[in-house]
Formats: sequence, C-alpha cells, structure tokens
Amino acid sequence: MKALFCALCAILAGCAVAPHSIFVEKPYLQLGDNPKASALKLLWQAATNDGQWTVEVAEDGQFRKIAQSPAALPIRVKSTPMHFVYSATLAGLKLGSTFAYRVSLNGTVVFEATGKARPSADAPYKFVVFGDSGSDTPAQKEIAVLAHKLDPSMVFVTGDIVYTRGLISEYRTKHFPIYNADTASPNVGAPLTRSTVMIAAPGNHDVASRDLNKYPDALAYFYYWSMPLNGIDLPMFSKLEGDADRIRDFTTIAGANFPRMLNYSFEWGNSHWLVLDSNNYVDWSNTEFQKWIADDLAASNAMWKFVSFHHPGFNSSKAHFKDQQARLVAPIFEKYEVDVVFNGHVHNYQRTYPMRFEPSGTFDLAKSKEVDGTWKLDRAFDGVSKTKPEGVIYLVTGAGGNKLYNPEQDDDPQSWQDFTVKFVSKIHSLTGVEVTGKRAVFKQYDKNGAVIDQFLVTKP
Repeated sequence: MKALFCALCAILAGCAVAPHSIFVEKPYLQLGDNPKASALKLLWQAATNDGQWTVEVAEDGQFRKIAQSPAALPIRVKSTPMHFVYSATLAGLKLGSTFAYRVSLNGTVVFEATGKARPSADAPYKFVVFGDSGSDTPAQKEIAVLAHKLDPSMVFVTGDIVYTRGLISEYRTKHFPIYNADTASPNVGAPLTRSTVMIAAPGNHDVASRDLNKYPDALAYFYYWSMPLNGIDLPMFSKLEGDADRIRDFTTIAGANFPRMLNYSFEWGNSHWLVLDSNNYVDWSNTEFQKWIADDLAASNAMWKFVSFHHPGFNSSKAHFKDQQARLVAPIFEKYEVDVVFNGHVHNYQRTYPMRFEPSGTFDLAKSKEVDGTWKLDRAFDGVSKTKPEGVIYLVTGAGGNKLYNPEQDDDPQSWQDFTVKFVSKIHSLTGVEVTGKRAVFKQYDKNGAVIDQFLVTKP
C-alpha cells in the first residue's frame, strides 16, 4: 500500500503531489512577517495534526531540511470542520533564485513544487496586480492563467479576494482551487500560489463582515494569509461584533494578525510597498494614521514607492464614485514621492494623469465620503517620450474576475473625470509591471493577453 501511495504521488501533475485527501488546501507561498529579509513562508492546511510534517528546500539540487518544524494553528470555528493551518519559514533563500521545495508526511514526500525567492535590489523583476477577483467566474480563471503565463516574481491583489463575506467556505471554492490548481487551464485556474508569492490588500468583501454571530467563519483573511505585522493598531481597525465567546475564539486564532495585517509595508526588489486598509470604518483624517503613513514612506530609500488599498480616491466610474475618503492622504503620497497607487473596488481598469491633489474644506467622513479639492495634472506625460511624471499615477485595476462595472462609459469620455486618461470596462484585465533599475514599464493585459494600455515611467 505504501509503495502504491508513493507511485501515485510521483505521477500526479508531474510532481510529488499527494491525493487531495491529505490536504484541506495544498501548500502555497506567502510573504510572512519578513518585510525586508529574504525568507518566505510556506502554508498548507490539513484536517488533523497527526503525523510528522517536514519541509525541505533546494537551490542547488541538494535538499536541506528547514531548521524549525512546521507550526500548526488549529482553526476551531462554528459551522466549519476542524482543520489546521501549517506554516514553515523558508529562511536563507538566495535573492532572485528559483528554488525547489518538498513537503513530507511521516517521511513520505506528499507535495513538491518550485518557488521564486524575492528579487534583489539590483536585478530586473516582474509583478502583476489585479483585484475584485474571487467570484468563481470563467474570467477569474482566465486571469489566473494569464498571471501564471506572465511568470511574475509576485502577484498583488487589490482586495476583494473572495466574495461575498470573506468566509472560510468561500476560500474553499473561490480562491484556493483557482490559484493553486494542479495544472493551468482556463476552465480551472493555474498553479500560481504554490510557486509565486501572492500578497493582498484587504477589501470590503474580505474584512468588513465582522458580526461573528451571523458569520462565524468570517475574517478568514486573518487565518489563511501571512504578511508583515509592522502595521498600526488603532481602535477603528479592531472593532468586532458578536457574543463574547465568538470574539474570544476569533482573536485567539487570529493572534497578532488581527488587526496588524490590515496595514503593513514591505520591500520587493528595489521597491517599497505600503498597503492600507480603506474600508468604511477607517477615518482617513485620523492624525495617528496619517503620521504612520508618512513615517513609513519617509523611512524608505527604495528607488520605487508603490501604495495599494482597495477603495480608489480617484475614479471616473459611476459605481462607487463617492468613495473618495483616501483623497485626504494624497498630499502625503506626493510629499514622499510615491510613484503609483494601485486600487480595486471598481470592477474595471482606469489610469489617471500624474497628479497632485489638495483637499479643501472640512470633512466628516461619518456623513459623507466625498472629498472636495483641487488637482493639478501633468498632461505632458505620455509614457512614451515624456516619461518622468510630475505627481502620482493612480491605477484602478479591479477587473480580476467579478462582473464589470460601467461598460457604457468605455466609449463616453465626456463621462470621465478630468484626471482620467484611460478607461477600459468592457473586458477583464490585469496589470503587469516590469522594473529594471530606474525604468518601469506598465502594461494592462486583457484576459486574452492583448495589451490594452501601456506606459513607461523613468527616474532621473
């Protein structure tokens, strides 16, 4: 029986992958709580904590066992089968390397794949960005296959990872099977997350459902993701609803992830990334929050600075047009020379001119999310011959799989705001970025791989 089991493991999907019954979810790569180090995190899920799990890594053909044994986090949530989230730190990876790894149970290899380490600061690298994806649609699967084909070093999701409540049950059908499929197929998805780190900003469909009586398996984001814990912890981020025992159970499982994993930053190649929670409970006028944003950006000397959060401050769609609360921190982005802000929430693609914005008036975000002000646009920037922008470029890249918004505006530029230079809402798409030193090429690919927008940004 053991020999038959090993034979099965050796032939499935061209690598040593165990029958799915061993895993609740197969291994996938995460950034982990390592904002700058070369280490990555490997996570997987199993129904029990029986047996001895081990992880080995090879960068030169010789496998080495990782120093620490995998940790097991029990997930005990009402209405959800008991299971465990295992995690192992892949330390000592060579920057820019492609490595092999294998996971064994009781001495038998049950999963094997390759992965990409973080890029070094002096080497070219690619990443892709999309959002509003986890809806189990044909388009989501096509975008997953396209992302896999582009072979990025990292995938970034601009929020709304799964619809519609961020539940454990939704991850089972709308995330893991599509982004961690055994083969790449537009009918299934792609083996993306087992080999490529996926990172995310929290959307409203991920973390806004906080009544644990109504949705006991909500907030799965804090169970299944592992990202830096260098964020800010303010009361507005940690509000929960439900019986005391439900709240206690959730906070026990989530541990330090809640609410720190809502806001965080990290380094990738020669870029600094700041990730923010933009949900409606966030007061963007809060001085502590603004100071934390400013301090984080000021502390980085990276060549490129990217920011991502879910709700766009600058958006020409009729859908979600009034969700402008993030405009309040635009002057901070400008002061600390942020290059591009990536947003989702609006299910299409939009690009602004490089711009500077000055809020005006007084604001009560509890009553209205609209933020008045004045903007200055760099209309000379064309991304071809004039490639040094004056101001911040804002990209809405929320066409990752869910139903598209406002296709009727595609051919109606008079309905766009003055700051919008590109608007594509009739086809699903993702953003691909290639960074080489002081040059960054941005391409928007539709789900078929055609380039529907492109621009170059260069540094002095």
